[in-house]
Amino acid sequence: MRVEVDPDRCVGSGNCELLAPDVFEVGDDGVVRVLRPRLGEADEDAVRDAVARCPTGALGLAE
Repeated sequence: MRVEVDPDRCVGSGNCELLAPDVFEVGDDGVVRVLRPRLGEADEDAVRDAVARCPTGALGLAE
């Protein structure tokens, strides 16, 4: 599984970073960066939660 970000939709709310800090980081520019695009099983639940809670729908998952 791979996580994807649409930087044009990201508003830097930081929900994703709070829910999965090993995977996401909001930069000084207010846009989230994916630290590890390929996810291991240990990250999947937290990342799925982050994707679901993203207020702008900027996050997505792909196989």
